[in-house]
Amino acid sequence: MQEIRHQPVAPTSTRRLSSGDRIEAHRHDDHQIVYAGRGTIAVTTDVGSWVAPATRALWIPAGTAHRHQAHGELDLHLVGLPAAVNPLGLDRPAVLAVSPLLRELVVAYTRTPEDGGAARLRLRAVLLDQLTAAPEQPLRLPTPTSALLRELHDVLRADPADNRSLDELGRQLGAGARTLSRRLRDDLGLTYPQWRTQIRLHHALVLLADDTPVTAVAHRCGWSSASTFISVFRRTFGHTPGSTPAT
Repeated sequence: MQEIRHQPVAPTSTRRLSSGDRIEAHRHDDHQIVYAGRGTIAVTTDVGSWVAPATRALWIPAGTAHRHQAHGELDLHLVGLPAAVNPLGLDRPAVLAVSPLLRELVVAYTRTPEDGGAARLRLRAVLLDQLTAAPEQPLRLPTPTSALLRELHDVLRADPADNRSLDELGRQLGAGARTLSRRLRDDLGLTYPQWRTQIRLHHALVLLADDTPVTAVAHRCGWSSASTFISVFRRTFGHTPGSTPAT
C-alpha cells in the first residue's frame, strides 16, 4: 500500500458515500470503528481485506494503514478512539457483530460529534461497554504472502464461480494440489474450501449491495443453487441475503 496519508486523529463523523466511492490509503494514531448503517463497506490493509454489511462493524487499530470502498449507497459511521482506549484488546483489524443496541449507539454517537457534554460522555461509556460484548466474526479475507497463492487468489477473485478442483487449478499454475494445500495451511491457516468460501462471500456482499438478485448472486459466486447460498449466508451472517437485518 503506497502513498499512505497520515491523519493523526481518527475522526468521529457520519459520511455519505456513493457506490464505488473510495477513501484512499491512510492511517491514524487513534483506533477507529467503521460501520456502514446502509450499504456495504470494504476495508483493505496489507494483510487482508474485510467486507462488512449493516450487521457488522470493523475495528481498525491505531497505526494500521487502510483504505475504504463503498458498495451500494453508504451511510458511513466513524468512531475515533484514543490509542490508550482499547475496549477489545485487539491490535489487529477485526469484524465485529453489531447488535441492534450497538447500532443505535454508534449512529447516535456519530450524529453529533461536536457535542462534548456529560450526556455524550455517558453515551460513549455505554458504547464502549457494548463493544466489549461484540463477538468477533471470522470474515477476514487474508492476503497471501506466497507468490503462488497470490496467483491462485487472482484466479478466484476474477471468477468466484470457478468450480475447478485444486488439482485442475494447480495444473494451470504449475503446482500440485498437495503443494497448494500445504501453502494455504501454512500461509493462511485455511483449507482450500474455507478460503474459496470466504472469497465467494466477500464477492456476494458486494453484489448484494448493488441490488443484484439473490439467485443471480448465487450463480455468479459459484453456489450450486440459491438455497445452498442462502444457507451458507445465514450461517455466516445470521440472516438471509434477501432480508433486512433488525435495527
